[in-house]
Amino acid sequence: MIWFSNYTLTDILPLTKNNMVEHLGIEIIEIGSDFLKGKMPVDHRTVQPMNILHGGASVALAETLGSIAAVLTVDASKYSCVGMEINANHLRPVSSGYVYATARPVHVGKKSQVWSIDIVNEEGKMVCISRITMAVIEKPF
Repeated sequence: MIWFSNYTLTDILPLTKNNMVEHLGIEIIEIGSDFLKGKMPVDHRTVQPMNILHGGASVALAETLGSIAAVLTVDASKYSCVGMEINANHLRPVSSGYVYATARPVHVGKKSQVWSIDIVNEEGKMVCISRITMAVIEKPF
């Protein structure tokens, strides 16, 4: 297990309230030994004018999963994890339903982390692949 503690979905819930995560309807749905999964609706909040999933919404979903996953690997009383770089390849349009994202670690170091996030549609077909680099910084005391 890569997590700092034995987290549950209930433990993660506060990280998704009163911020953009809640506004976009993103939900964390599963935490495994080395992955974090979430879902996001494809609706009026997340589509672009052509009524397909907005690339920025996909990136917001990827950054949400990667950022939360990164935070769960460190002692949050001593460290924060902040995004340094994110990229995404948009592979398939989605016009309704939900998309599902899975974040898995590529590198979890003391000063930086890299996460790969796969986003799929309801049929399990790849919609977007993203990678985020996180800096692990000490909290000021």
